Amino acid sequence: QVQLIESGGGLVQTGDSLKLSCSLSGGTFSRYSMAWFRQGSGKEYEFVSAIDWLGTTTYSDHSVRGRFTISRDNSENILYLQMNSLKPEDTAVYYCAAGWRFELSKSSYDYWGQGTQVTVSS
Repeated sequence: QVQLIESGGGLVQTGDSLKLSCSLSGGTFSRYSMAWFRQGSGKEYEFVSAIDWLGTTTYSDHSVRGRFTISRDNSENILYLQMNSLKPEDTAVYYCAAGWRFELSKSSYDYWGQGTQVTVSS
């Protein structure tokens, strides 16, 4: 049973940085494409960033491009999201997800973590 556990969320101020982590157990991490999604209060799930199984191809939504960086360590089975220059509109629950294809669609990912809250105060 694949399990994903996110960590690293918290309350920060505008302009601060946070680094989210997501660990995978119960499966072979290096076989999965991975992604981060987020859901603000009362909003739909929103794609943030994705990375292929090898870590050589990434894609980020325009709203975070240049501020957020997705990366992975296949030797440690960990996915990261480095978030810089945070804005209040980045406030959301952030979820990591694992899937068999490098996709931007939520429906393409088979396994999900429980989420970690990121709150950015103005």
